[in-house]
Amino acid sequence: MEIGIDSFASAMYGSENLNSVDVMEQLLERIVKADQAGLDFFGIGEHHREGFLDSAPDVILAAAAAMTKKIMLGSAVKVLSTDDPVRVYQSFATLDLISRGRAEMVVGRGSSIEAYPLFGFNLNDYDALFAEKLELLLQIRNNEFITWSGKFRPALNNQPVYPRALQEKLPVWLGVGGTPESFVRAGSLGLPLMVAVIGGETERFRPLVDLYREAGRVAGFSPEQLKVGLHSPGYVADSSEQAIEDYFPGYAELWTKLGKDRGWPPVTRQSFNSLIAPKGVLVVGGPEEVAEKLLKHSKALGGIDRFAFQMDNAGLSHQQLLKATELIGKKVIPLIKQEL
Repeated sequence: MEIGIDSFASAMYGSENLNSVDVMEQLLERIVKADQAGLDFFGIGEHHREGFLDSAPDVILAAAAAMTKKIMLGSAVKVLSTDDPVRVYQSFATLDLISRGRAEMVVGRGSSIEAYPLFGFNLNDYDALFAEKLELLLQIRNNEFITWSGKFRPALNNQPVYPRALQEKLPVWLGVGGTPESFVRAGSLGLPLMVAVIGGETERFRPLVDLYREAGRVAGFSPEQLKVGLHSPGYVADSSEQAIEDYFPGYAELWTKLGKDRGWPPVTRQSFNSLIAPKGVLVVGGPEEVAEKLLKHSKALGGIDRFAFQMDNAGLSHQQLLKATELIGKKVIPLIKQEL
């Protein structure tokens, strides 16, 4: 199981009075720490709203590539629906060259919709945009010269796309929420699947993951090709008691605030306790408890190949995030490898 971190380059974490320059500097420092601690990957999301600095994730990743040596660097997720697949491929192919073959993409439709009006796209075309652009992106990844036509972008007639990635087949994961059609699409295309689970119990996604694996089998892909990743909020401290003490206040504040916009109830300690329970989505605790929970999540979903912590969304300080990253690399990963 690969273990890594996803970040939305939030400018709202911690209680320190930070400007955007400080936030970006600290984010890059944490990516370097993840590389040094032996984590497998670091992903940067994409948002176009106040409080987030990840509107150009490939730029952040390119800066990180020049500062790291081994860690895979990718998007989490790239909102493909509102971008040009040619430019997306070129950006990540360039990242692949800078990083000497450590680039990858997780692409999706985006759970935040601010990019659609910003770039002049109609939300009524939400799925059609993504389906068309994903098809073109995969063609570009697999072929140097492209002949293609569609509804939302001018046609290409034997047009070459440069630069080419260092990796022969630049990894493209499909990021999904809870829509069955998205799981089927990923399986039918033989793309690795990244499932974002941010509430409830992780095991409720098992039928959807099974749907993905069956669609992939029917399409002729082997089980080894059908990788499953899981993205969830989490945090690691020296002990479970310390992790909960650090994590709960900021988590409750943020998710209660989000809930006012999305119709969710306020976060209580009781509801939080259900989320950190063995079947709950939050992976919060000491290294032993976190490793045990990840193994349970993997078993519940029929096996997972990757887990991504989202940590900078609960008011944690930079130093707490650095310490958590070190604990993941030095303690959680060895415990999981030992069990597997």
